[in-house]
Amino acid sequence: MIISCSVENWMSFRDPTTFSMIASRERQHGERVSRLGKYQTRVLPIAAIYGGNASGKTNFFKALNFAKTLVVEGTRPDNLIPIDTFLLDDGWKKRPSRFAFELLIDETIYDFTFAVTQETVLEERLVRITSTSEKVLYDRRDGDISFDTSLNKDPFFPFVFRGTRDNQLFLTNSISQNIDNFRPVYDWFKDKLVLVAPDMRFGHVELFFDDGHPLYKAMNETLPWLDTGIAHLRSEEIPLDNIPLSDRAKTELQEKVKEGKSAHLEREKNPADRIVITRRDGELIANRLVTSHLKSDGKEVRFEIHQESDGTQRIIDLLPAFLDLSAQVSQRVYIIDEIDRSLHPLLIRQLLEMYLNSCSEETRTQLLLTTHNVMLMDQQLLRRDEMWAMERDEAGMSSLFSFSEYKDVRYDKDIRKSYLQGRMGGIPRVSLGGPFTNPHRIEEIGERTDADEKT
Repeated sequence: MIISCSVENWMSFRDPTTFSMIASRERQHGERVSRLGKYQTRVLPIAAIYGGNASGKTNFFKALNFAKTLVVEGTRPDNLIPIDTFLLDDGWKKRPSRFAFELLIDETIYDFTFAVTQETVLEERLVRITSTSEKVLYDRRDGDISFDTSLNKDPFFPFVFRGTRDNQLFLTNSISQNIDNFRPVYDWFKDKLVLVAPDMRFGHVELFFDDGHPLYKAMNETLPWLDTGIAHLRSEEIPLDNIPLSDRAKTELQEKVKEGKSAHLEREKNPADRIVITRRDGELIANRLVTSHLKSDGKEVRFEIHQESDGTQRIIDLLPAFLDLSAQVSQRVYIIDEIDRSLHPLLIRQLLEMYLNSCSEETRTQLLLTTHNVMLMDQQLLRRDEMWAMERDEAGMSSLFSFSEYKDVRYDKDIRKSYLQGRMGGIPRVSLGGPFTNPHRIEEIGERTDADEKT
């Protein structure tokens, strides 16, 4: 679980900006708030971030995605670290970008921080926090590193650090060198943190090809309930030769797809189609996802995914995440940017209610989402500390704040009305005046358009 995270000098975030999932003293919906007994802390299962266009919501999503990529994939020897600093103030172009994460992993809290420029990792620190103490596992600064005394006795740790490139996190290199002491943090970024962009195809498509998998059954039970018109999903095997692939792509598949592994393909003609390549008994097998609808006579008719509406495709992409969250067994943290895209507001609410109804004090899953859907801004659904607003000031800097910071917002207040009236912040600042408030100017534009059409 994310307890808190912060970012500095990243895109529109110039100053340190902290996002916290620690619950306030609010009592509403308290039965679903996770309790960390030995830390005497309560952590929220969900957070919705509002804000006007270009306020910084997606930049926050990109910050988390950058951190995940840097930890899990690392950098190539001669490549720059792909940071995006705050560009509206020349004094910040050469300053480092800083990231900090406080994470609950297997009932233990870790504090992981790093600061990077394009050329080098300037700082990196990993702390394991218990209920009574904090242990600095390692602290990297100014080209040197120090280890906890329990680790310092092993000469292999300094040896691995000497082999860590300037543009590489020590955490990443230690895993590649089979050091398991820090693996829980690496595995959290790799397996537990799942980021879903607005145009992203959900990664676990291959699960729908196994009719024995619990997710396969759950998807087919839930889709009709969501008024998609789909009777069920199923896989369809297609000859690999029927997929137009270059010789190089075929060679890469032969090398990449091992027995029991899979690879995803996106077709240029129909990018919505989900095609998965697997290896079975040494041979590469191609499967694609198709849907079945019922005709008036009760017989089924087959649809390809690209024949489904954008909204239905979006449901197919997001529903596995909500089923996984609701199952409460994965302990994954899902970050969904622009959850509204192509989905009806009532449908989004139903999905959120499905997840929240499964939450309890033992919950260790989380959902963070960015949205413009004010129908979700309902204290019968979300607590005040689960609703956040993103703002961008006149200098172009983004800031983030929780609605729980407003002391005059009662639990029974219509928070949506206050937000839309601008009392809560996080709405577009549309300037008064300009050409579109001048009727003569609008008429002139219309006349020019008519003249262009005649021409």
